[in-house]
Amino acid sequence: MAAFLGAHDAGSDVRLASSGSSGAPRAIVRSTGSWVDSFPTVARVCGFGTDSTAWVPGPLSASMNLFAAVLARHTGASLVDTPADATHAFVTPTTLRRSMGSLGGTVVVVAGDRLPRGLADQALEARIEVHHYYGAAELSFVAWGTHADDLRPFPDVDVEVRDGEIWVRTPYLFSRYDGPPGSLRRDGDGFATVGDRGSFDAGVLVVHGREEGVTTGGTTVLVADVEAVLRPHASGELVVVGVPHDELGQVLAVVLSDESDRAAVQAAAREQLGGAHRPRLWLHEPDLPLTDTGKIDRAAVARLVGRRRH
Repeated sequence: MAAFLGAHDAGSDVRLASSGSSGAPRAIVRSTGSWVDSFPTVARVCGFGTDSTAWVPGPLSASMNLFAAVLARHTGASLVDTPADATHAFVTPTTLRRSMGSLGGTVVVVAGDRLPRGLADQALEARIEVHHYYGAAELSFVAWGTHADDLRPFPDVDVEVRDGEIWVRTPYLFSRYDGPPGSLRRDGDGFATVGDRGSFDAGVLVVHGREEGVTTGGTTVLVADVEAVLRPHASGELVVVGVPHDELGQVLAVVLSDESDRAAVQAAAREQLGGAHRPRLWLHEPDLPLTDTGKIDRAAVARLVGRRRH
């Protein structure tokens, strides 16, 4: 955090490490201005100022947490160690769920994964003001709202969805990768994508996830497309993964954090998904494994499903 602020004073770029749900590390280089220039908008939207106190429980190695800590220091706000002392909290959906009882009266900014509408509603009932944003380490902010089905482009950011893939033109773009190339691709008009899939209708962006494919019975199924159908019917967390199958190669498995979601989600699968797109396995896991940055660890979930089958 101090190094970032020092680099900003010196007009130097910074090198940041980031990892997604797969845990695969990558290093990116960005100007400090690509973050700092967005601070006034973020502060205005969530009411963050010099009198604010921020609880940032996740590791600063994650870009969303480092951003929040630098925002606090740059704004003149204070960082605190417990939610009881905070006016604002910057958390993942899982941390919000697990800390709900301690966050009443707090403004919460949720990122790092999708915030389901049901969880956002629970937070509102607990007197928590909820903000949610979608972004990527390379792109910074893309869209902002109150939950995953209420995301609209962040100010000064243009969003397009091309063949189901989210493309963004933004003043907050990173500079380059430091080391092996990552997932970001650019076009000739200033737009870039990290490969996330989604839909964009009436100004609302719905993010489905990365284009992870599962081949079952000779058909490749995009996990993001299946999750997009099932997630609206779950109040808890929902993860779709592919697991090995002796005859079909792989089959789809759904893992739910809330067992009470099973009936509604299975009904949606029967009504809206057919053939290879319909999950074969259904499991309940109240404590889904997480990466060090607080995101659901999909690789660990797949291993968990594999162990449960044997």
